[in-house]
Amino acid sequence: HHRLAGEMALFLSLVSIMCLASPALSQDMPYEEYMEQLQGCPKECHCPPNFPHAVYCDNKGLKSVPKIPPHTWYLYLHNNLIEGLSADALQNATQLRWLNLNRNKITSEGVEEGVFSAMTHLIHLFMDENLLSSVPLNLPASLEQLRLSRNRISKIPAGVFIGLDKLNLLDLQGNKLMDDAVTEVSLKGLNNLLQINLAKNQLSSMPLGLPPTTVQLFLDGNNIEKIPAEYFKGLPKVAFLRLNNNKLGSGGIPKNIFNVSSIMDLQLSHNQLTEVPSIPSGLEQLHLDHNNIKSIDGSNVCPVSTDTTDDFVSSNVPRLRYLRLDGNDIKPPIPREVILCFRLLRSIVI
Repeated sequence: HHRLAGEMALFLSLVSIMCLASPALSQDMPYEEYMEQLQGCPKECHCPPNFPHAVYCDNKGLKSVPKIPPHTWYLYLHNNLIEGLSADALQNATQLRWLNLNRNKITSEGVEEGVFSAMTHLIHLFMDENLLSSVPLNLPASLEQLRLSRNRISKIPAGVFIGLDKLNLLDLQGNKLMDDAVTEVSLKGLNNLLQINLAKNQLSSMPLGLPPTTVQLFLDGNNIEKIPAEYFKGLPKVAFLRLNNNKLGSGGIPKNIFNVSSIMDLQLSHNQLTEVPSIPSGLEQLHLDHNNIKSIDGSNVCPVSTDTTDDFVSSNVPRLRYLRLDGNDIKPPIPREVILCFRLLRSIVI
């Protein structure tokens, strides 16, 4: 009996040693694939045996993409000097889930046609800080996040997003997009987009054609002067709206424009506003710092009538918790009506 228990213990300890020696078992990777993957590791790169689906070729001064082994899911090529992407080097990379090409020198001309289309499992594509002038074509339908910030993108080819039904994040911050580039035609196909970042471009009006699924819209650092009266009718889900560092004057903001029940966080810092816009009752955070606001008209700002303050129904109480007004010419104190109206206000910066 004891011997059996002893043998069992020995057997279990051997099994656990085998598992440690061959971590690929825990990754559900057949042994042949595991060996093929490690042997196919490019000499310039690092392929950790305990994470055989990953290939690390970052920070190596590479001018081009080395030949990638076939069972790679995660490929890190950031911080190199890569100028182009050849279909040849990436022809085996059909299993990729995650491709990081940030901080290289990739131009749109250097991206061979169809280089991404065979990557039918690709979920994240990172190409921040390159030299792209256009959004890459033929992206795979599996893509969920596309990050193209800090390039030189001035055009979005018509139909480039058609078929990308899983794309939920599009980051185009810090490019050279003008109004005529961001249209209903160029954005067609973004049927499930949740977050779009168009900050630090050259837009002078609110972009048209954004998908109605949009929840986060970032437009900081453009030259936007006004918001069209019906603008948010087509964006019923917007909850986070950032318009810091634009040229918005109070004349460019129609009354009740933000009375979209979904907006929770509204940022209008560093603009040219002279008055506090009307605050919808669902809004929780409002940034109005560094404008030209001289005073707050308490009775005008409150979204519900304050005469009935005593019998405020809790569902009716405006949700504002955070209000930032510093960098204006507002002299304290805060009007009593504001304090009475916004019962949930936790923090006010003035």
